[in-house]
Amino acid sequence: MSKRDDPEVIGRRVQRLRRERGLTQRQLAEPVYTPAYVSTLEAGRVRPSDDALRHLAERLGVEFEELATGRPARLATDLRLRLTEAQRTLAVGEAEEAAALYAGLLAEAEGLGLVEEQATALLGLGECGLDTGDITAAREHFERAERVLSDADAPLPARVPALRGRAVAHYLAGELRYAVYLLESTLDELNRGGLHDPDALLLLYTGAIAPYMDMGAHARAAQAAEFALALAPQAGDPALVARMHRSVARTLLAEGRVAEADASLAKAAEMYRQLKIRTELANCHWMRGYVCAQNGELERAESELRAAQDMLASQRSALYSSQVAVELADVLHRRGKSEEASALLHGVLGDLSSERGAVHSAAAHRLLGIIAEDARDTEAAEEHYVRALSLLERAGAAGDLADLCRMLGDLLRRTGRVEAALDAYRTGLGHRTAPGTTTLGPAPAQPPL
Repeated sequence: MSKRDDPEVIGRRVQRLRRERGLTQRQLAEPVYTPAYVSTLEAGRVRPSDDALRHLAERLGVEFEELATGRPARLATDLRLRLTEAQRTLAVGEAEEAAALYAGLLAEAEGLGLVEEQATALLGLGECGLDTGDITAAREHFERAERVLSDADAPLPARVPALRGRAVAHYLAGELRYAVYLLESTLDELNRGGLHDPDALLLLYTGAIAPYMDMGAHARAAQAAEFALALAPQAGDPALVARMHRSVARTLLAEGRVAEADASLAKAAEMYRQLKIRTELANCHWMRGYVCAQNGELERAESELRAAQDMLASQRSALYSSQVAVELADVLHRRGKSEEASALLHGVLGDLSSERGAVHSAAAHRLLGIIAEDARDTEAAEEHYVRALSLLERAGAAGDLADLCRMLGDLLRRTGRVEAALDAYRTGLGHRTAPGTTTLGPAPAQPPL
């Protein structure tokens, strides 16, 4: 996808290489082309086709890339190898070191005019931003990667990783509805346009599951999981298939299929161990802790969540580590360790906000409200519930809003504020009767499975 030089530049290069090799225009042209064509090409008056350049490159003893761009092919090959090394560095959890590598490689790719390599480096920087919790920088890198590929007229499947990255950044920033819009509109364009790229489709369906669930759009989440499972055998990237298994576990759990959810996570964890992707392995421990907590296996849930938090903390993944801490605090509270849970929540609230992990920030305030209510501190409980309500409303997380409204209504009723309690209940009923599925628009076109 490297950008070709202008015809005049290519013409001068062909002429210089021909003379260095002592060839006439006829010797260079035959048997496929005429001496007149070579003369016109060397004068810069014709844009040579790829076939013509390949013929000339073979006769001149150089690579196609070097004749078209002036760069030896080995430069691009070396850069790609070093991009792979940066990807390995990120996979083992060294996000800051990987970011430094990607930044240097991006500068090199820009200097050489290598479009694909620029986009790869920008995607890597975006993933580093997600891992370290720098959501704004991550989104900007993904947006820039998309622009680079668009300017080079890259097909939509090639732009999907950048689009998915943007959606994840918006999701983590609490902009669930916009994240879903990005994913659904891209899916629609791919499916309606007949661009059946299994890896691209799998990436998008997998990415849509979490925001769907948080918005209360459980039917769409289940459908996305169904499509993802059907696409998995056609996908070429094992890391992508492992991520799919991790995401699908959440929909299986919502349907009460606990054993299948656990099995899906076991598959994902084994694949990540084989691929040596440490960050995603931590996410598997996290998800298994969630599954165990939902199934009432609190001791095992605590063990899995502590393992995830330790791994993420060692990798300096501040945002993800804080999110795990919120779920760990919930398990601790349910095990009767409310003081430890409260201390853990207060310790991570500074890392979470409406723009950074909004759903987990709301969960932290909700749990602090429950702990305060247990301690009969109704004023503190109300304050935390109202704060959580504000965060969830802003994020559009309808899945949790209705339940929180009920809890706030119960608290207000117990303290004698009946009218305020009724308002809270009505708000909750509104979210029950208008789940995310009614406000997302039509579902995207189905893939040709």
